[in-house]
Amino acid sequence: MKDFILSDDLERCQPWIEDALQYSGGTHTFDDIVLGIAEMRMQLWAAPKGCIVTEIVVYPKKKVLHLFLAGGDLEQLIDMNNDITNWAVGQGCTGGTITGRLGWKKALAPLGWKLKSANYAFDLNNSESD
Repeated sequence: MKDFILSDDLERCQPWIEDALQYSGGTHTFDDIVLGIAEMRMQLWAAPKGCIVTEIVVYPKKKVLHLFLAGGDLEQLIDMNNDITNWAVGQGCTGGTITGRLGWKKALAPLGWKLKSANYAFDLNNSESD
C-alpha cells in the first residue's frame, strides 16, 4: 500500500470494514479500501456506531452509487440512507445498488430498496473465497 496515514474515522471503522470484507468473496483487502478512499474512488460514510463504503459505477446508460461494504449497528446504517442517497443524486447518480446478504431485504424495504436479482459466484482456483 502507498504511504497513507489512516484518518481517525477510517481507523475507527477498520473492524467493521474488515468484518464486512469477510463476505466479499476475497475481492478486496482493507488496504485496497484505504487506497480506494485515498484516491477518491470510494467513499467512507462513518457514523458513531457503523460505517458504509460506497463507489460510483458508471455504466453505458446509467450512473449508480454502489454500497458494497457496511458494518456496525443496523439502525445506524439505515439512518444513513437519506444522506447517502441525497449525495448520490448530487453526483448525477440515477440509482443505487447494494451487495449484501439476503437478510438486508427486510431492513431495506421501507427505504424503497427492492431485491432485483441474486448474485452467484464460483471459484476457478478451487480456493475458499466465499
